[in-house]
Amino acid sequence: MRIGVPKEIKNHEYRVGLTPSSVAELVAAGHEVIVETKAGSGIDFDDQDYVDVGARIVPDARTVFAQADMIVKVKEPQASEIAMLEPRHLLFTYLHLAADRPQTEGLIKSGATCIAYETVTANDGSLPLLKPMSEVAGRMSIQVGAHYLEKEQGGRGVLLGGVPGVAPARVAILGGGVAGVNAAQMAVGMRADVTIYDISNRRLAELDMFFSSQIKTAYASKAAIEAAVAKAHLVIGAVLVPGAAAPKLVTREMLKTMKRGSVLVDIAIDQGGCFETSHATTHDDPVYEIDGVTHYCVANMPGAVARTSAFALNNATLPFALKLANLGAEAAMRADKHLAAGLNVSDGKIRHQAVAEAFDMPFEAWS
Repeated sequence: MRIGVPKEIKNHEYRVGLTPSSVAELVAAGHEVIVETKAGSGIDFDDQDYVDVGARIVPDARTVFAQADMIVKVKEPQASEIAMLEPRHLLFTYLHLAADRPQTEGLIKSGATCIAYETVTANDGSLPLLKPMSEVAGRMSIQVGAHYLEKEQGGRGVLLGGVPGVAPARVAILGGGVAGVNAAQMAVGMRADVTIYDISNRRLAELDMFFSSQIKTAYASKAAIEAAVAKAHLVIGAVLVPGAAAPKLVTREMLKTMKRGSVLVDIAIDQGGCFETSHATTHDDPVYEIDGVTHYCVANMPGAVARTSAFALNNATLPFALKLANLGAEAAMRADKHLAAGLNVSDGKIRHQAVAEAFDMPFEAWS
């Protein structure tokens, strides 16, 4: 198979769909890999690094799309990229369609087969291709939250860990999944006062055992979230409904009860965000203020630590990319139900029910 790797064009997105080591594996398996010039420059890989492992360098994305059968990316295709997709293409990348109707409609119109990293599953029901970026985003959320709590950034002027004689900051984490746990690990390490909220009592019990006395847990009722928001210095939105839009857990009215200079970090922004006041921001302009509360809603948070993120992502996606290249999309999905769960759009139809429900559009299961 001919596999194409275009340079990412989303704002401050430096990750790359395939690192040279991943390319080497695909070439060794007998595939041709076509890489846009400077695709890896954001993480310090030059064109020669790709040539050395057998890739062919081309001058622009249009050439990549024209020559490749499978396109491997990191972020969802932008409008100019969607315009280059054809029914013959297999697109393998993050999509987050439930929060993006124009992209959904564009992919339907393209006729391409589009497999989303974030809905590929594992035997235990987890999302193995979303996990590494959730780990990164969870850890980053505390890092950026602590930064924007600083007074000169417009924050309340609170140190997360406090100091002897001065209480630490209160951190409320909404969602006890991968991102939430990684956020809690970082916050605990910085000696903050941490509470995780979740709607699964079983998950809360697991978190209580995992963290022991280092954190508190609470059932995520509306009343509990209202109380948490009112007293927290930093709120991390880390909820996930696979493939679907994130629920709005924090309303505008709740925001008015927060302390001036408090910070919200919305990890769920790729799926529309879990705060009513959230809208996607960029690394160029990452924050905005509403009712005296700073919102950090960057839609590609892991792009800020692109080298770490690219390696972590490739570690997870390479086995699936190899399977798709070796067998072709249809045979690979028939052989692996978990890969088939990643199919969001093909043949001009929506293949993921949560995406169809998000826009009240027709759903047709792939068979």
